[in-house]
Amino acid sequence: MRSISATTRRRRRGERQGRDYFFISTKEFLKRRRAGRFLEWARVLGSFYGTPRDCVEEHINHGGDVLLSIDVQGALKVKHRGFKAVLIFILPPSLRELKRRLKRRSTEGDREIAQRLKLAREEMSFVKEYNYLVLNDKIKTALAKLKEIIWLERRAE
Repeated sequence: MRSISATTRRRRRGERQGRDYFFISTKEFLKRRRAGRFLEWARVLGSFYGTPRDCVEEHINHGGDVLLSIDVQGALKVKHRGFKAVLIFILPPSLRELKRRLKRRSTEGDREIAQRLKLAREEMSFVKEYNYLVLNDKIKTALAKLKEIIWLERRAE
């Protein structure tokens, strides 16, 4: 199961509520955070992001796997709280290529792209904290590697 994060950032073109994110107000996010309803949460580039605890714990308690698509802050929180997690860092082929991809999606201006690139550089310094590294050069190859990691980890249990 893929977990869907909650966020306070504006919805981008093509994103759908409940499919890509749960888009909520800052007031609602902070209320849920105080109530302990997030497995992890972080503030990234001025917006809050968090993983709803209830869906993840319910799925895990029934023996399932949950895929969290979270940033370094969130991944390290999950790891340091003692959850049995396999951390996979998905790395762009280069910062130049990442910039090209961000520009191509046309959802952010030059300032936001520069902020994202700066954050990406900072996050790359945490690769050593992860169990695996997958280069996202070609989507088919990266997906095959992710599937292989999941298969290997399930076998190791």
